[in-house]
Amino acid sequence: MSKRDYYELLGVAKGASADEIKKGYRKKAKELHPDRNADNPDAEAQFKEVNEAYEVLKDAEKKAAYDRFGHAAFEGGVGGGGGRPGGGFGQQGDFASAFSDVFDDLFGDFMGGGRGGGGRQRAARGADLRYNLRVTLEDAYGGLQKTINVPTSVQCGECNGSGAEGGAEPVTCPTCSGMGKVRATQGFFTVERTCPTCSGLGQIIKNPCSSCGGQGRVQKERSLSVNIPAGVETGTRIRLAGEGEAGMRGGPPGDLYIFIEVKKHGIFEREGTELHCRVPVSMTTAALGGDIEVPTIDGGRSRVKIPAGSQSGRQMRLRGKGMPALRGGPAGDMFIELAVETPVNLTSRQKELLREFEDQSEDNNPESKSFFSSVKGFWDSMKG
Repeated sequence: MSKRDYYELLGVAKGASADEIKKGYRKKAKELHPDRNADNPDAEAQFKEVNEAYEVLKDAEKKAAYDRFGHAAFEGGVGGGGGRPGGGFGQQGDFASAFSDVFDDLFGDFMGGGRGGGGRQRAARGADLRYNLRVTLEDAYGGLQKTINVPTSVQCGECNGSGAEGGAEPVTCPTCSGMGKVRATQGFFTVERTCPTCSGLGQIIKNPCSSCGGQGRVQKERSLSVNIPAGVETGTRIRLAGEGEAGMRGGPPGDLYIFIEVKKHGIFEREGTELHCRVPVSMTTAALGGDIEVPTIDGGRSRVKIPAGSQSGRQMRLRGKGMPALRGGPAGDMFIELAVETPVNLTSRQKELLREFEDQSEDNNPESKSFFSSVKGFWDSMKG
């Protein structure tokens, strides 16, 4: 039985490029894989034909010989082929080698190698660290420079992060020859996994450093000076690049993230850049009007004029007396909310004066008069 044309087997034209040949091979290999064609007794033979065709056409020299002489190029030694293409597909090892080109497409990153995953891993990067920092509202207003102590892993000073005694250089892993991965053939499959000897680093340490045990890093508490900008809020995150945990065996360090929490204040309540302050005023001041002094977040004082007849809940704005904006822009405002205070612990004379005032104040409480007038109308309508 004569052999089918290699280009026909892969479903590509004779002048196809290397990428087109590879794409055609992967498509056919997926279609004809024996595991996907259990009910087709010819699937394995067809699958081997496709692999044989690809072994020839993916090699520039073999492809040129095939284009010139056809299958005869590999049957009588013509063109330097020397026997069956690719060393013979009857040998399981060569067949597995050819199939490894499509293995990634069929199974993706299932075994952790990923596409083209033959190279060794880079030295492991250190972990990122989180530090929770509580500051006062005054600190958030003015900003501050603060020193914090962070327990972390730092580069070992004895081996300069190499993990080897005396700072000696690691040696190539004998198991994977420095590739960081090993391959095992299982039937039709070539399975690639991380090298168990070097954990994917491609290197091993013969004499581990006595200080760090070969890790290249040691535990230590570090003191860092942190600049807290004005205007920070609860939830603000500050990133310090390279101040996280040291990497394994000289790997790059991680980052340090500082999460800010602003403590509650006894006088001010914050809403973004705005501040709110509830200020009690006496009944007489609210009625007659007057001046009061209120505190500001910068430690100063502001004089506020209370209009006569002010009611509880009335707000007054102090422009620019709020919090600064974290990323620039004008400062927020401060809002004063009046809380008219009812007097307590009255003397007999004070009670007498208030009763006398009550008798004279029929037209001084317009809100009460309007409310009770509405109530009377409501009751009358219910009776009707």
